[in-house]
Amino acid sequence: MNKKQVIIINKDLDMSKGKIAAQASHASLEAYLKTDKKQRNEWRSRGAKKIIVEAEANKFSEIIRKAERLNISYHKVKDAGHTEIKPGSKTAIGLGPEDASKIDKITSQLKLVK
Repeated sequence: MNKKQVIIINKDLDMSKGKIAAQASHASLEAYLKTDKKQRNEWRSRGAKKIIVEAEANKFSEIIRKAERLNISYHKVKDAGHTEIKPGSKTAIGLGPEDASKIDKITSQLKLVK
């Protein structure tokens, strides 16, 4: 089955492209580590597809509830506050890797980060 990972960036924060990249990396790695080994291996063997989209911070709780309901691994990143934004800011969510059709139920309406 087609697997992918989706990273959701908090579009309400004024993060530089470098900061977005760092937060997306944290979200990707931590969500990956929470996914079972079979899912990880299948995803990696097929190119480790990743999509990065954006959403308002007030959508993060809804995204997490849907992920839990669909049994999709996830990780919510809170910033340490060492650089651009205040400590504890919710910067990103990593979903999966998981079947693309399951993740699409949560993220298909979100726009890609530009």
